[in-house]
Amino acid sequence: MTVRAGAVTALICAVLTVLVVAGVHGRTAEQRRERAVSAALHLAYLMLSGQAPRELTAPHSIVLQVLDARGDVIAGTPGVRDRARIASFVPDAHRVYESKVLCPPAGLRGCMYVLAFRVYEPGGDRVVYAAAEAVPWYVGASLCTFLVSLSLLVVMLVALRTWRRVDQTLAPVDAIRAELMEITERRSGHRVPVPDTRDEIRLLAEAANATLDRLDAALERQRAFTSDASHDLRSPIAAARAHLEEALMYPDEVDWPATGRAVLQSLDRLQAIVTDLLELARLDAGKWKEPEIVDLAALVTIELARSARSKRIVTHLREAVTVRGERLRLIRLLTNLLDNAERHAESRIDVTVREEGGDAVLEVLDDGGGIAVGDREVVFQRFARLRDAQARDAGGTGLGLPIAREIAKAHGGDLTIEDSDRGARFVLRIPRERR
Repeated sequence: MTVRAGAVTALICAVLTVLVVAGVHGRTAEQRRERAVSAALHLAYLMLSGQAPRELTAPHSIVLQVLDARGDVIAGTPGVRDRARIASFVPDAHRVYESKVLCPPAGLRGCMYVLAFRVYEPGGDRVVYAAAEAVPWYVGASLCTFLVSLSLLVVMLVALRTWRRVDQTLAPVDAIRAELMEITERRSGHRVPVPDTRDEIRLLAEAANATLDRLDAALERQRAFTSDASHDLRSPIAAARAHLEEALMYPDEVDWPATGRAVLQSLDRLQAIVTDLLELARLDAGKWKEPEIVDLAALVTIELARSARSKRIVTHLREAVTVRGERLRLIRLLTNLLDNAERHAESRIDVTVREEGGDAVLEVLDDGGGIAVGDREVVFQRFARLRDAQARDAGGTGLGLPIAREIAKAHGGDLTIEDSDRGARFVLRIPRERR
């Protein structure tokens, strides 16, 4: 930024310097021409009045020379009085004067503005030459030195000011970076300093802290998830190990078929937990198969016909309610909701498919005891199981409803528990796919 600011300032100074030099050059050249014209007019006046001397005087840097009708030099300033004419051009018969730039005029040095005036005389017109030094493009060394020095000073001051300003502006960014470098998985409670200024740096710091809050929450959920998963995996393993150790200690007194069934139950629970954990890992990783158009009413009908349920299921299905998604995962979501409802229902489960606004809605309602308002989000936490659920099904994994919600979110929707007259009413909303 400092280099860019210096380059832009240098460019501006260069443009301004050119404009100043051009302006001063034009003004100086005009002044010199005016002095030459004034000197020539004064000499013409003296000639007309008969007072012109042979040796002429002129202002500094002005050269005068007079030619008679034959073109011979008859008067001039010192240096050109006794020399050849300094210019060969003369004004036309119908013009009073003419001017040219000669580099150099005859007998002189350097480029000069030369003006030729025609002065009337009875014996023939005379010609008066007035020459003034031409102004170089840089006007003068002092002007160029002044402008270049001033430009360098301005560029230096702007560069220093920019450097200091950028350094002050980025100081909070350095502090944020240093604090972020200190944050690790084990030291995740740090927050970056928020500057007092109301600018983009403050917004950056606040956004970084909000991101760190979310990361800490995710880490905490991961730690809790790991702890709960370890506990739930340990339980069936410990149960199977206990049965086998007891059987091996008293092999002649053990009912081996019963022991085998007990071990298989523990392995079934272990397999269910591992399967659910793998499904959650896939959902967290965002792994998808090719999505397709799924008719929710047809999906519910086929799934209910495929598996027998211990409770009576009443359907209220509206046709042509379609969504775009992965069919197997939607089936998994429906199965998890039906399994949950079957564990808690007294005798009946209602399944509804309808359209609501731009959403496709799937409801699963049981006639059980319901879920308290304060526990409606708890049941969607991983491995969270209410006391009533543990009493009804001790072999549950506590991952069915979390998996169902993750599937809903993966389809751009949500799964919630809403009010009902009796029982638990799970409501899935997914954006509808228009055919």
